[in-house]
Amino acid sequence: MLLPVNAVFAAVLAVLLAVAATVVALAHLRAPREIVTAGVRAAAQLAAVSLVIGWVVRALPALLAFLLLMYAVAVRTAGRRVTSNGTWWWAAVPLAAGVGPVVLALVLSGLVPLRGITLVPVAGILIGGALTATVLGGRRALDELATRHGEVEAGLALGLSDRDARLEVAREAAADALLPGLDQTRTVGLVTLPGAFVGMLLGGASPLEAGAVQLFVLVGLMAVQAVAVAVVLELVARGRLHRHAPEPEGGAAGPESDTDAGAPGG
Repeated sequence: MLLPVNAVFAAVLAVLLAVAATVVALAHLRAPREIVTAGVRAAAQLAAVSLVIGWVVRALPALLAFLLLMYAVAVRTAGRRVTSNGTWWWAAVPLAAGVGPVVLALVLSGLVPLRGITLVPVAGILIGGALTATVLGGRRALDELATRHGEVEAGLALGLSDRDARLEVAREAAADALLPGLDQTRTVGLVTLPGAFVGMLLGGASPLEAGAVQLFVLVGLMAVQAVAVAVVLELVARGRLHRHAPEPEGGAAGPESDTDAGAPGG
């Protein structure tokens, strides 16, 4: 066994979690409670997955239901990270647009068999990558629109449509969401040895086989993330995904609501 699951394992995890929470608190980065909650949730969720994964990989209906659950959790997580209002559910679109075609192509081509033991980890990696890209792209685009609101108004004054004016301002910021995936791909084997490569080696695969699987994962991730960022940027530009407060019931929106960052235009 690579890591013995015993009291020492639990103690080291607890210390690492406490270190992370303490540093975050001292540096005033985020609430330390978020770090602790994330660690506890991860432990509980991985324990649950470890218990059910053997059943899931043997039954196709259970496998599809598990994949759907993964997607639903990713949508909720990504959407609520981007915005706190009711438009968060639009995060389902970039996630589906990025992950769906890639997974379908991999299954139809036979590269990934329709078996849980292979499909669950591959789909999990792709959904996780799409989640990260959607969150980073959506947040950066909306932040940029809020900061450079005057440039959006200037574009409108020049005759650009709402969508085009927002795109001109938000596109470069949203594109930054692709940088982590690009840097990981550029430096793989030189700076990092990602999980798929290490996992294959530990599972007994040859270095060549492990390298092929890791390359496949990285290229698939780039495709998924590129689509996710493009779609979330389009949703922000069209005002589908925004942060403006809902219009008061029975009353007209205030004068700022028409031009609020990311809000639907007239």
